[in-house]
Amino acid sequence: MEMRVQWTKQAERQLKEIFDYYSSEAGSRVAGKMVTRIIDRVSMLENNPLAGPIEELLNDYPEQYRYLVESHYKIIYWTNQGVITISAVFDCRQNPKKMEDEL
Repeated sequence: MEMRVQWTKQAERQLKEIFDYYSSEAGSRVAGKMVTRIIDRVSMLENNPLAGPIEELLNDYPEQYRYLVESHYKIIYWTNQGVITISAVFDCRQNPKKMEDEL
């Protein structure tokens, strides 16, 4: 069953922040490549929504959060009735406890 991907406003904001950061540090070409890699990683979920392992740090939430990793970013998502919701794009170089605060 093919699923539809939707991004939360927070995840979209984080993706824009990633683009802005790489644009200022390495140029817009590098920024575009990084964002494209994250989006490409997410697109694989349409055919295999359970590809990512369960995010153990978020077990206290009602959703069963899973994640994918692209570069040093953790893409946090959950599925429900044909929809994959991308909740956050978390920089793994940060304190993992901050991930809970961002959800």
